[in-house]
Amino acid sequence: MITYVALCAVGAERILGNEIKLLGYKLAGNTPGRVAFTGDEDAMYRANFCLRTSDRVYIQMASYDAPDFDALFEGCYAAPWQEYLKVNSRVHVDKVRTYRSSLESEHAVQGMIQKAIYQKLCDKYNVSSMPESGTQSDVRVYIENDRAHILLDTSGEPLHKRGYRTAGVLAPIRETTAAILLQELFWKRKLPLHDPFCGSGTIPIEAFLFAHDVAPGLGRDFSYTGLKVYDERRAVEIKKELAGKIRTDVLCRISGSDRDPEAVSKARKNAEHAAVMAGRALQMIGSDAKLERPVFTVSDVADVKAPCEDAGVLLCNPPYGERMGNEAEASALYGRMAALFDNFPGWSMGVITSKKGFQKDIGHYADKLKSIKAGNLDTTLYIYPRN
Repeated sequence: MITYVALCAVGAERILGNEIKLLGYKLAGNTPGRVAFTGDEDAMYRANFCLRTSDRVYIQMASYDAPDFDALFEGCYAAPWQEYLKVNSRVHVDKVRTYRSSLESEHAVQGMIQKAIYQKLCDKYNVSSMPESGTQSDVRVYIENDRAHILLDTSGEPLHKRGYRTAGVLAPIRETTAAILLQELFWKRKLPLHDPFCGSGTIPIEAFLFAHDVAPGLGRDFSYTGLKVYDERRAVEIKKELAGKIRTDVLCRISGSDRDPEAVSKARKNAEHAAVMAGRALQMIGSDAKLERPVFTVSDVADVKAPCEDAGVLLCNPPYGERMGNEAEASALYGRMAALFDNFPGWSMGVITSKKGFQKDIGHYADKLKSIKAGNLDTTLYIYPRN
């Protein structure tokens, strides 16, 4: 069994852990922003294809006590790098994080880890130096309380880059964050869902993928293709298996609106790309089924009405007054958002923002608050149950 480490937003570890368990893998502990689990070689493919709330998936190459640089080097050298990296691999130690440890210089740790990996590969391949002419393999290092964790990246581009969002807007929400919000509100495919600040459509599109059981990574590539353990035949088999699980028989009522016509146009384009991605996966198993796209309309937040009589979930990521506008404009906007409580009777509502005075501005106090790290911002998800 192999130990993997999946990264996520701080505060989303429980949700990510549940996703991992649903894939059939055993959790092996977590720390803020990281969830470890054990699995077979297939887990490398399944985790990258399927995890909606993870930012990256790593193989844990080593975990050992490293109170000094000699121990750091020896522990890293002992890892089986030759089983994963090729003779021409380019190793890049992309990040080092130290916490309450004797080794504090991140730059020095970075150099020592790279030296240990190259020394191991040179010894195993019987060469004097690494040519570094092949693909890049990223390594990440965490040293906490004098214990080192050395991780080898299998994802490449962050997993929030699904590949469908080719038309963006200013300050978009990450796809992984949108997936976290849907889980926090316990949204189910049978419930109508509307985003009154849809922007480029991320929240409705993530709901669309979730509702149809479309694995979010089916339309992109991963850096594991550059590792020695990569088995193209097995990766394709798993991809076809996941394509066979796509639900084509569900009725979804997913929608979004925005006052900016250009944003709505981009949302429609991105939703089409997501649907095409799913369609190509279905074609792998000989299916020409079409999935119903989310519906996007142009409307101001104060004017938008519930799209159906049934109660549903209202979920949005309004401007925070940081990267878009200013705090005064955000406060005025939040005041106008109060109309949603009247225009969506019986609907639950979730709003994510970093603005501390949100509840006062909107004039309603949430039943539940959840802290979530959204990129570099400390945000809060305000949850209002059905009114």
